[in-house]
Amino acid sequence: MIGYVTLGVSDLERAKGFYGTVLAPLGAKPAFGSDRMQGFSNGAGPMLSVCLPYDGETPSPGNGTMVALAAPSRELVDEIHALALKTGAADEGAPGIRIPNFYGAYFRDLDGNKLCVFKMG
Repeated sequence: MIGYVTLGVSDLERAKGFYGTVLAPLGAKPAFGSDRMQGFSNGAGPMLSVCLPYDGETPSPGNGTMVALAAPSRELVDEIHALALKTGAADEGAPGIRIPNFYGAYFRDLDGNKLCVFKMG
């Protein structure tokens, strides 16, 4: 049902580097792009895109808005969370079991957008 999710960023080149690094363990690569947008895809589902806001205003994360990225293993959740922090993200919750059968970790990207990487089961 979801085709792609777009996150507003203030510096497209910086965001492309951050997401290129953080999404690589999930098999994601640049999928499409323009002078104000870059999409990433692993070819198996919705894309994640970063863009400079069309209206030219400062991007701002939504209160309660979060993008969740499915990982095939708990080990990969740990790896991606650590990689995100190493690449400049802010920690929003270390990897761990949140509810039965849900293992997740949380971080904010370089522009404050909140993401979760998780493994069900």
